[in-house]
Amino acid sequence: MSTVASAWFDCSSGASGDMLLGALLDAGASVAAVRCAVEAVAPGDIRIRAEKVLRCGLSATKVHVDTATRTPHRTWHSIRATLAEAALPEPVRERAQSVFARLARAEAAVHGIPVDDVHFHEVGALDAIGDVVGTCAAYHDLGIGSATATPIALGSGRARSAHGEIPVPVPAVLRLLADHGAPARSGGSPFEMCTPTGAALVLALCADWGPMPEFRLLGGGVGAGTRDLPDTPNVVRVVLGAPDASRDARDDSPPGTDAMVLDANVDDLDPRIWPHVLARLMELGASDAWLTPILMKKGRPAHTLSVLCAPSVLPAVRELVLTETSSIGAREYRVTKRELEREITTVAVGTATVRVKVARHLGRVVNVQPEYEDVAAAAEHLGIPLKTALAGSIAAAEGLAEDKRAGS
Repeated sequence: MSTVASAWFDCSSGASGDMLLGALLDAGASVAAVRCAVEAVAPGDIRIRAEKVLRCGLSATKVHVDTATRTPHRTWHSIRATLAEAALPEPVRERAQSVFARLARAEAAVHGIPVDDVHFHEVGALDAIGDVVGTCAAYHDLGIGSATATPIALGSGRARSAHGEIPVPVPAVLRLLADHGAPARSGGSPFEMCTPTGAALVLALCADWGPMPEFRLLGGGVGAGTRDLPDTPNVVRVVLGAPDASRDARDDSPPGTDAMVLDANVDDLDPRIWPHVLARLMELGASDAWLTPILMKKGRPAHTLSVLCAPSVLPAVRELVLTETSSIGAREYRVTKRELEREITTVAVGTATVRVKVARHLGRVVNVQPEYEDVAAAAEHLGIPLKTALAGSIAAAEGLAEDKRAGS
């Protein structure tokens, strides 16, 4: 697996599962990795193949998802169980589950039925499973840490579906984009330019919207749609990049990394649930999660839940916040995270051992902190009050810090 810091998707000609997968494969993702992931979900039923084509004179990769048989319509419940049991890298599994969860919520809202009862029709077929799992696997194989996208072109006119002929943009696409406040435009072409699967994938992979960010270019790829239009290339482009190291070279601060913050205002959740939510967020890989008391309109007391995480973890964090809390929306924004160099060492408190986190700035020790869980265990082991064990741990840690400062 290669490593790419950031990606930018150009969806100015729409988005579909095969177009997104084609763009990532064209950018260098491993076809073998994609096939392996798809095989893990639907063994023997799906074949992924790619070919070079021209779209309005532009070279692009067209992906074909060939299915051995047609299967009955699947529910979100059955797809969720299949993904949970498949031998997939955890980030691939989480993103694929996030895509189908979005699709299920949108279809449930459009048809007025419970989420678990949604029959996916087109998006539950084997070819869509191949698109979703394949795209998530290609994104993971490239090692993309974060992604942004342009506003998505939707198209116009009418499209055929399992429910008959419906207007474009189709209701599920509108619901998906509206639920996340995503920007979109008509795109001008008189056909469906963005499919529900394409919209759900872009929402799951991309944490921000706008023009291509400033970064050092590493490469890119072009994924083709089925139609070859006379007036515009029917493609999705992906551009890969990394931060400009020369900008940080003039700064004495610790190196910065891209991170995301998700905020959600919650005013009607049983407070006993919060410890569970915060613990689950940390288990998912969040760097930090915290609550801030706030006063909302009409004098209602509430909390703002804030989560700091890597862009790759954001889809899973968002999914948990929307399902485990009573929040019906969240704000997401990109930040630069700077961390001091740190190491874990140990000190002795009586006959107990306590881990200590030592932080350095420009090689100099600036902070030491005993791990609270170890201090509590030491107090129980030694049969002394917790405050006594804490004072002893701090004293030992400060002594360690002085030794390290002297040796720096």
